[in-house]
Amino acid sequence: MPAARPVVATPTPLPESPALDTTGFDTFLAGVRADAGRAGVSQAILQRALGNIRPLPRVLELDRKQPEGVLTWEQYRDRIVSSTRIENGRRAYAENRALLQSIEARYNVSPRVIVAIWGMETNYGSNTGGFNVVEALATLAWEGRRAEFFRKELMAALRILDAGHVAPERMQGSWAGAMGHPQFMPTSFERLAVDFDGDGHRDIWDNKADALASIANYLARSGWQAGQGWAIEARPPAGFDIERVDTESKRSMAEWSRLGWRRADGSPLPASGPEASLAVPTRSSGQVFLGLPNLRVIRRYNSPMNYGLAVGLLANSVA
Repeated sequence: MPAARPVVATPTPLPESPALDTTGFDTFLAGVRADAGRAGVSQAILQRALGNIRPLPRVLELDRKQPEGVLTWEQYRDRIVSSTRIENGRRAYAENRALLQSIEARYNVSPRVIVAIWGMETNYGSNTGGFNVVEALATLAWEGRRAEFFRKELMAALRILDAGHVAPERMQGSWAGAMGHPQFMPTSFERLAVDFDGDGHRDIWDNKADALASIANYLARSGWQAGQGWAIEARPPAGFDIERVDTESKRSMAEWSRLGWRRADGSPLPASGPEASLAVPTRSSGQVFLGLPNLRVIRRYNSPMNYGLAVGLLANSVA
């Protein structure tokens, strides 16, 4: 919940973004219109979606100045898996328990992990992004640095609009075009978003049933194994060097035990279960995990190791 606002002096206005040379943007848009029209997108939708857009300097600034990720694992973990996010996650879980149970029954994916990803991506739907997705994608596709990738996403966004899943004015998302509660890119939406409530629309912006079921479908299609957990925090044997670690080899729990590994609290590892590989957080000062296959599934959603581990830790805490 929002904190009370302190009394502060009137802030100094932020400097405006520098003027952007938009030479060639209209020609670029004409090409997009032509390609989308040939693909069957209606002229009415093209006019509504593309008629008044211009390149967004702020999108280019954010694309070029992405954070370098200098946080240690412990700093990242404590910032992401915070008491506030856990408390909000428990509330979100409780408020949506019946829906989550229905989603689990269909997709066999842990509701705790669904809620954790929801919390990671958009703080349980409270911050889904304020950019016009078509305008942001057009900016990035026109700018050229990753033109092919973003043009494909732009064309997918136009197809989604043409199918009537969302109005052009409501297709809001991040500066990079990730949309709705689950922050799907348009091509991911086309492959993996679902109409869970059967109303004929796949609405990940304003329909929690569709949004949370779409997260579940993403994980299910990526190979989620029901009832298998995601990782075990582990204590390495003497002589373990965290800087020289093999994260690719998979071993049975019995093999890890024979090599001297134990749970973090010193108790034995499980006698059986799926094979595991070492999961070492980036810039960790010592915490290490035995990653189960479901950790790889979580990382199909968003690939950084620290993201996957944080989702798992948050999932453990929200329910």
